[in-house]
Amino acid sequence: MGFAIGGSRTMRELVRGGLRRAHPPECAVAAEFTRLWGWDVVPGARAAGGSCSCGRRGCPTPGAHPLDLDARLPAGTGPDEVARAWAEVPGASVMLPVGRAFDILEVSAVVGARALARLERMGLPSGPVMVTPRGRALFLVAPGAAKELPRLLYRTGWDHPLALDLKCLGPGAFVTAPPCDHGGEGPVRWLRRPPLDAPVDPPEARLLVGTLAHLAHRSRRCRDG
Repeated sequence: MGFAIGGSRTMRELVRGGLRRAHPPECAVAAEFTRLWGWDVVPGARAAGGSCSCGRRGCPTPGAHPLDLDARLPAGTGPDEVARAWAEVPGASVMLPVGRAFDILEVSAVVGARALARLERMGLPSGPVMVTPRGRALFLVAPGAAKELPRLLYRTGWDHPLALDLKCLGPGAFVTAPPCDHGGEGPVRWLRRPPLDAPVDPPEARLLVGTLAHLAHRSRRCRDG
């Protein structure tokens, strides 16, 4: 990615420290993503007491969707502009659009933790990994993975990804960013957070799919007896 603006711990501390003194923590999180790692962000809804802050009656995904797609802040947006945007929607969560900077490979959190350990032993890059309160691990991979996943699985001898409890999120999807609350169920957290000092390109999906598919398959066999 091309947004190593400052590209240093000094810039990270400036972005987070300056905003945290005067603004909610969501502003610092959003500014870190846009300014340091080159990711777009968008303010997201919050859930409380079973209702959604979007105000829509019977919202199908309370606290787990963008408030306004037109409010997307592109990569490179500075802290001041982020603070102004969040002042319009106090308490909004931070959501990340999928498909431009990264796609996402999703498996169970148990499989994700095992896969991360195995990838480390093999010396393969894993990139950032999130864990949701619903027990799902989200591996950030290079854009285009959603389109390529069926072919990658076919080449490695696996059936349809749904049979493996392995799915891929691509353009049009959004994920709640750590450490924001997802759907009133608790915070999303990092299993492996992005690097502290500079942005890095997420790994190609082909480097992870074999490991994730194998462990997802083994996990399902153990679960099914």
